[in-house]
Amino acid sequence: MTSKPEKIGVMLCGHGSRDVGAVTEFTRLAEHLRDRLPQYPVESGFLEFARPILRDGMEKLREAGVTRILAVPGMLFAAGHVKNDLPWEVNSYAAEFPGLSVEYGRELGIDPKLLKAAAARIEEAEAACATKVDRQDTLLMVVGRGTNDSDANSNVCKVARMLWEGMGFGWAETCYSGVAHPRVDAGLERAVKLGFKRIIVFPYFLFTGILVRRIYDQADAVAAAHPDVEFVKAPYLNDHPMVIESFVERVGDILAGSVAMNCQLCKYREQVIGYEGDVGAVQAGHHHHVRGIGTDGDHGHHHHHGHDHGHGHHHHHDHGHSHGHHHHDHGHGHSHDHDHDHPHHDNEDEKA
Repeated sequence: MTSKPEKIGVMLCGHGSRDVGAVTEFTRLAEHLRDRLPQYPVESGFLEFARPILRDGMEKLREAGVTRILAVPGMLFAAGHVKNDLPWEVNSYAAEFPGLSVEYGRELGIDPKLLKAAAARIEEAEAACATKVDRQDTLLMVVGRGTNDSDANSNVCKVARMLWEGMGFGWAETCYSGVAHPRVDAGLERAVKLGFKRIIVFPYFLFTGILVRRIYDQADAVAAAHPDVEFVKAPYLNDHPMVIESFVERVGDILAGSVAMNCQLCKYREQVIGYEGDVGAVQAGHHHHVRGIGTDGDHGHHHHHGHDHGHGHHHHHDHGHSHGHHHHDHGHGHSHDHDHDHPHHDNEDEKA
């Protein structure tokens, strides 16, 4: 009796957003990935709000005869969603179908291709300026999303440092759209005091959404209060060709068996300062109440879900910790909450 030949499919896993623009941009990214990977069926899905949900995308692949799903998180850094919610979702689905192999890839992370994409977006903003200001007279402000994972937050600082040195800016700072500090307005007010002629505000985000618009609005407000400093708003990463290549590379990593996350500073494995109680937490999903409920475009109004997931979720971290897992026992659960003003809550509700 001959065994059934393996058929590989790719699943692009997004967070989801109430913002129609963010969902549209994520869907476009999936289309780019289909163009780059014509040898595989490619589907996408969302953790919350938008449809299709993750299960729908994986079901479509399975119904198409896929026996091995390569699940790639469509996110920049590994905080709660990448370490906990997404693997919980894909592994729960895989557990229902013993003949189906689901392998979970790693986040985009700090990557030379993404740094090139970031530099290109910053250069676009500079080229659009009416005046010429030397980079030595320019401060670069890199804005991260902000999470309750200090390792993920620190990665934004590393991106800022590498862009600072690589592009020759006079100075660089980091701030966050929520959860972590400094927030955008406070960060920019401090940056103004350093005396640079120009401040470039660069959201290190993949997609648009409420948070990106808020960053630009806050930059405008600080700029209005400081007319002697030129404020420049750089575009976010979006579907830059180097972003697409980074996703293709992550698919290749899964196929090559090279998907281990850097767990040296994972707060669920090690006692990271300020999060000592999180070691060994149990993995669980948290998005049941907002899974597939729709976007603002579906309902014609803005949702106010409060989004306080402070349910006391517990996650188990019994690590082998390679993250190249088949099926479940991902041993990598991360608590996340959406209380936007609490410093230990994971503010990721506006991702695609």
